[in-house]
Amino acid sequence: MSSSNAHISGPPSDLAGAILTVDLDAIQENWKRLAAKAAPAECGAAVKGNAYGLGVEQVAAALWAAGCRTFFVARPMEGGELRAILPREAVIYVLDGLFPGQAEFYAGEDLRPALITLEEAREWAAFGTQYGRNLPCAIHVDTGINRLGFSTGDFETLLGDNEIMARLNLTLLMSHLACADEPNHPLNGRQKTAFAAVRQRLPGVPASLANSSGIFLGAEYTHDLVRPGIALYGGNPVAPDSNPMLPVAHLQGTVLQLREIQAGESVGYGATWRATRPTRIAILGAGYKDGVPRSLSSRATNGPAQVYIGDRRCPVIGRISMDMMAVDVTQVPVDLCRRGTRAELIGRNIAIDETAEWAGTISYELLTRLGQRFTRLYSGGESHFSKALTS
Repeated sequence: MSSSNAHISGPPSDLAGAILTVDLDAIQENWKRLAAKAAPAECGAAVKGNAYGLGVEQVAAALWAAGCRTFFVARPMEGGELRAILPREAVIYVLDGLFPGQAEFYAGEDLRPALITLEEAREWAAFGTQYGRNLPCAIHVDTGINRLGFSTGDFETLLGDNEIMARLNLTLLMSHLACADEPNHPLNGRQKTAFAAVRQRLPGVPASLANSSGIFLGAEYTHDLVRPGIALYGGNPVAPDSNPMLPVAHLQGTVLQLREIQAGESVGYGATWRATRPTRIAILGAGYKDGVPRSLSSRATNGPAQVYIGDRRCPVIGRISMDMMAVDVTQVPVDLCRRGTRAELIGRNIAIDETAEWAGTISYELLTRLGQRFTRLYSGGESHFSKALTS
């Protein structure tokens, strides 16, 4: 990962306690790997939630430059923001459906709602009549996750309403897997079968079922279009197997102070950790305000959590506070851990899925909760952004 010509947002790195570097080259490579895995299906990209917290402006531009042409957001406002970033020919689907009374906004921004109810279908069809043409949209059918989507009964009702169907420009039929990250879960097979039946009711309409993990379930799940999310950003789609994706987010905290404590002394709020021997500790300028989960404290769910300093892993000790955290650096050579040294919290040496496990959560939550107070560096961002706008 090269930081030359990197785009910087937030405070200068020498004024911030924590630094997040987003490797746009890695995102592009991850997309290419997923596209190759899913071929001949098209590979889209989920960039909802500000590209999973990493910055949709930079990430979407890099994905476009890599060849991605279909994007998925959650909310219509996210779609509007994305439309301002990408060329007009980019296809943008809004997964949360058609918001009431907002059809004009969707049409004006050339957004395609993933319709989830009969009411939405009626509203979108009626607006298309007023607009003067059948507007493109997806139909999202629930096949077992029991979240968003047409129920089987409502889907049949929709298909039986010739007036509505004649006024819908269906460009995608989709559903969503509930347990794709558990390859042997029986619900995967049931959803695959249910979606196959749904496809038979709308022959010729492109279909999409697979998310990141779904891509690795096999060709019976990839259909015409796949919608990876977390795998693009370095999360492991095939855990507990080795991660086929490159790390994207590299989070570092700065050593603010080093101190020596004696056996019996405690560290941090609540005195939850006590030294059993003379200990050298480093105080890092990163805390829960920066998105470091408080659950990574020394009593972590699957701890002890670790960071990487110098040339080795170091355990987190005491409680994570708003702005700081403490780590035991007794075993780190003095010349490799000084005031101003950067400590890796997430990156090449500390995988994001590993940190998530220590925190008792998932990589999705870690990424989307990363704060705005630290410096954000985007390697290669300037060139990718200019390519997107000129493509």
